[in-house]
Amino acid sequence: MKKLNRKNTGLEKVNPIKIVQFGEGNFLRAFVNYAFQELNKKADFNAGIAVVQPIEQGMINMLNEQDGLYTLFIKGLVKGQEIQEKELITNIVKGINPYVNYEDYLALAKEESLEFVISNTTESGIAYVATDAPQMQPPLSFPAKLTVLLHERFKHFNGDSSKGLTIIPCELINHNSEALKEIILTYIDNWKLGDEFKNWILNHNSFHSTLVDRIVPGYPKDEIEAYNRELDYSDNLIVTAEKFFLWVIEGDDKLKAKLPFEKTDLDVKIVPDMQMYRTRKVRILNGVHTAMVPFSLMYGNETVKESVDGNFTGKFINEGIFKEIIETIDMDRAELEEFAEAVLDRFRNPFVKHMLASIALNSISKFKVRVLPSVLQYCKSQGKIPAHLTFAFACLIRFYKGEWNNITLPIQDSEDITTAFLKIWQAKTTEEVVRLTLSNTVFWDQDLSEMTGLTEALVLALNEIESKGVEKGFLQFTNAIKNSQTV
Repeated sequence: MKKLNRKNTGLEKVNPIKIVQFGEGNFLRAFVNYAFQELNKKADFNAGIAVVQPIEQGMINMLNEQDGLYTLFIKGLVKGQEIQEKELITNIVKGINPYVNYEDYLALAKEESLEFVISNTTESGIAYVATDAPQMQPPLSFPAKLTVLLHERFKHFNGDSSKGLTIIPCELINHNSEALKEIILTYIDNWKLGDEFKNWILNHNSFHSTLVDRIVPGYPKDEIEAYNRELDYSDNLIVTAEKFFLWVIEGDDKLKAKLPFEKTDLDVKIVPDMQMYRTRKVRILNGVHTAMVPFSLMYGNETVKESVDGNFTGKFINEGIFKEIIETIDMDRAELEEFAEAVLDRFRNPFVKHMLASIALNSISKFKVRVLPSVLQYCKSQGKIPAHLTFAFACLIRFYKGEWNNITLPIQDSEDITTAFLKIWQAKTTEEVVRLTLSNTVFWDQDLSEMTGLTEALVLALNEIESKGVEKGFLQFTNAIKNSQTV
């Protein structure tokens, strides 16, 4: 079988470098590189990508061995229909490891055609490292590396206002561009790079926060032989992704003109403020993901797909979304329901085996961010406890006891959380367990025991779970609170 490279595929002509991308991992290759390939095809965008390895250990050598080429397999469900597609991604024209070829890295700053910086260096990548210095080759942190690159460009083009860059980080933190920009400005001050450079950054470069959403399982090592049989070349960088694609970028009409995604079929939203989309994703996609883990594991399921397909658990999840979570989000209801249906399709994806145990990590902190806001907002707007989310909360508390029906539950959390629950579950009564849990401000950043009705509802739910199990316990719980609760 032939080696995958540009000569063997007849793709020796490459586009000019318009994008510098920090990161060569699965997500960027299945999301950002795919998106820009669609722009190249549908909008004559003519963009080549130079990929920078952001940490010392990485995959740039593998990428360069294949001249930046790799195959993306897209598999998923859309409105219940299975989708299977594959595409050779061809827009990466250069891979650079700054730890080995630092001068090649600096040379990127001098590219006339360069317009964009894209990054995904993980949530911990946008961080200030006090020991970083401009003479290091390279500095350790991604923001420091980018500061050096921008300074090099500023010097090379003598502060030309037209040579500023559009910087679009994709790290999964809220307000990611603001965080990145603040750190860059800190380096400029600490490194004494001058007010002219700072003003060039502030006035002639733009920073755009983002929300990215696509499940990328990555390299299919357990099924690689089946994937290889679909190719007539050898590819060591196969990457898999679901069909769903959403990219929300904060920007104005100028950015829309620079990135004409309206000419593609991709769901890319360039909007002044992305926060409502973040709320939608966190509460519906992430919130349901987190809420289902304890009650579905205790019910006897092992995977997300089993959970949403199950007669009881599937109905529970569906009603939790459409009757409770959606009620807490201030967006067009039809748009919320369409998004929710797409989420359920994603959870049912037969090509992704997503184990509940694998998403149980740090369930308390996840519940605080992803589910608790829906509980609180529902109580405020509806004047009553949300039955499904409250029952899921009770299952979470019971989950942290560590065992259920003589089975060890897959608790994965920090030592302070697990130690706290060991003490909590030594309490003599359910009421005390609930009170100690809700009043722990380390868990929730507030004292939830002061919230009218929540303590009583959780005590009731826990007692029903203990005596009747998850399914019958939920039925008894809902019957008991129906039409009788106030907040």
